[in-house]
Amino acid sequence: MSRNEPNPAGASDENAEDVRLMLLVSAGDTAAFEELVERHQRLVVGTVARMLGNNSEVEDISQQVFVRVWRSAKRYVPRAKFTTWLLKITRNLVFNELRRRSRHAQTSLQPETEESERPIRDERAIAPDAALLEQELQEAVEAAIARLPETQRMAVVLRRYDELSYEEIAEILDQSVPAVKSLLFRARTELRARLSRYLTS
Repeated sequence: MSRNEPNPAGASDENAEDVRLMLLVSAGDTAAFEELVERHQRLVVGTVARMLGNNSEVEDISQQVFVRVWRSAKRYVPRAKFTTWLLKITRNLVFNELRRRSRHAQTSLQPETEESERPIRDERAIAPDAALLEQELQEAVEAAIARLPETQRMAVVLRRYDELSYEEIAEILDQSVPAVKSLLFRARTELRARLSRYLTS
């Protein structure tokens, strides 16, 4: 299904089930909570991993998201889709972690050696096969997305990977729809510049 097509009827059924489970969670139903986690763990973990990179914090932050869901259950009001509410919690925790890292990086005296420690590849080596080229491109795309400002990065992740509408992204980011479109335009412009050598080859 194209991200621009309207959601099928099943999507509203899924949200109704999420809301039903969440109302049970608000009454202390742990089985309903476990079912909600099972339904949406992949969405949360995937979003966190694409925002933070695959590292030790991903599992911890993802667990914190569901802890927040449990603690907020009694105050939950289904004004928006459950997944929109869930991803807003995810956004808050991810942004907190990114800002914590930024503060840590500013106070750290350790030099940035990651790039310099990587072995230099011989570009004249035997041409890699299509699978390796595809993997290299995917890694380049992920690296370019990781260098975007946090709000642009979140907008790209929600649009490209989670396939959300502009309206849903605007709700999650507390932005207007035109602001979201502007964020995505700037992000895509930056990504095209960073990936130019792949696009022109």
